[in-house]
Amino acid sequence: MSEVLMAAVVFFAFYQIIKNFTDFLLRRKIIRAGHFDSAGILEQKIASPIAENQEVNKYPSLKWGLVAFFAGLGFILIHQMGPGLGNEDAYRNYMHQSLLPFGIELVSISMGFIVYFLIVNFSKKK
Repeated sequence: MSEVLMAAVVFFAFYQIIKNFTDFLLRRKIIRAGHFDSAGILEQKIASPIAENQEVNKYPSLKWGLVAFFAGLGFILIHQMGPGLGNEDAYRNYMHQSLLPFGIELVSISMGFIVYFLIVNFSKKK
């Protein structure tokens, strides 16, 4: 795991160095061409964190409440998929080596986002 993390850090550092260097070269080229007003085109827009075509999230607590609710339902469903009358050790080994619990949890969290999306879209139309 630490090798993957180290590779990700090295890749990100390499990317940032190359990006800063190419931005510098491009700015220098723009300034040499006499377009001083356009030299700030590469700067990040910090003042406006929300893009012009995106809307402000009006129901943040509703969204995260629904996601948490559906995540809890997913955990309850995983727990209720108990071994029943079968071999309990075989069931535990299957659940620990299977991706089924992750799939159930991801589907339930996705359902929370979908329900939030539907609620927000229907409230816009009214």
